Amino acid sequence: MGKKLEYVNISSQEAMELEKTYGAHNYHPLPVVIARGKGAKVWDPEGNEYFDFLSAYSAVNQGHCHPKIINALIEQAKILTLTSRAFFNNKLGEYEKFVTGFFGYEMVLPMNTGVEGVETAMKLSRKWGYEKKGIKPDKAVIIFAEGNFHGRTIAAISASTDPDCNNNFGPFLPGITIIPYNDTSALEKVLEENGYNVCAFIVEPIQGEAGVNVPDENYIKKCYDLCKKHNVLFVADEVQTGIARTGRLLCCDYSNVKPDILILGKAISGGVLPISAVLSTREIMLVIKPGEHGSTFGGFPLACVVAKAALEVIKEENLIQKAAELGEIFRTEMRKIKSSLIETVRGKGLLNAIVIKPTNNFEAWDICVKLKENGLLAKPTHQHIIRFAPPLVITKEELYQAIEIIRNTILNLI
Repeated sequence: MGKKLEYVNISSQEAMELEKTYGAHNYHPLPVVIARGKGAKVWDPEGNEYFDFLSAYSAVNQGHCHPKIINALIEQAKILTLTSRAFFNNKLGEYEKFVTGFFGYEMVLPMNTGVEGVETAMKLSRKWGYEKKGIKPDKAVIIFAEGNFHGRTIAAISASTDPDCNNNFGPFLPGITIIPYNDTSALEKVLEENGYNVCAFIVEPIQGEAGVNVPDENYIKKCYDLCKKHNVLFVADEVQTGIARTGRLLCCDYSNVKPDILILGKAISGGVLPISAVLSTREIMLVIKPGEHGSTFGGFPLACVVAKAALEVIKEENLIQKAAELGEIFRTEMRKIKSSLIETVRGKGLLNAIVIKPTNNFEAWDICVKLKENGLLAKPTHQHIIRFAPPLVITKEELYQAIEIIRNTILNLI
């Protein structure tokens, strides 16, 4: 009989103290430590069970540790993990053919993180603007929407209106114009006045970090049409909203819009590896020449097999329809809660939020702490909004159990 393996597990308190002592303080986590995950649930080191209603900011749409994705990771890891792009490898081309077909595009540029995808889209847009549209050197403008969250590089925060993102990080990137979100007249005005210098409009079809801001039904289509009128690239950041999260494969599908450039990340790997992808046409993509953009890990063999498996799970388990159906149930049940704390319930699919009224000094953070104590993990976006985004593999029975936790927590607060 073989020797029994023993695993030493530190306590939740020890884990939090270690992070506080040795890690940079660039996050403000909820006071809970996650040591294990499966499907829609996670457990702390002490064995307490929680529903995960953040899904790593929608990275684990397929659920924690999905067996198909994990098996793909393990099998490929035994053979080959990284080659860099100095050489061809036998997995990248297969994946590129698969992912372009999956989303209906001609070419893909693989990267690692969502913000790298945004950076890639910005560079592609500028290059296209100069070489295809004929914008004069160093005059290209990219339009963004207020309240956006595209990541935290200097380029991304140059387009941000969140003071937490850009306070004392200047000077910022020039060539950026910011307009109100969900305001097509503002976009039209900028394009009428300066459209000849505008190469792209980059927008989230639903603003996740801003509090699951859902625009008017015709907003995305009108923006797309305005971009077409002025020969401007319509770029959709679907890092958080894409890959079935909102009840469509892409959130832009609600508007029957196909972005000129599509940015994906997070759930493209099922939460297993950092993987992102920028998809576009051959005309746009081929403005980038060898040596002008890339990443050592972009398109590495391990990522290719993991992403392919993760996307196959979306189709095989019908997670698009599941997100749409369960999302309707969730919003309906949330709206039934009779509490002066709840101001608004909004969202699409399983990307939803509750806006909290500042009653009895309760903020979203306080409610999230209570939810955690009752077995459900969610995180505030700003002081008065709670985002609820469980893995799409959550069962209907589990969803109703989670709804009861949310209902009872809110009703017992005041």
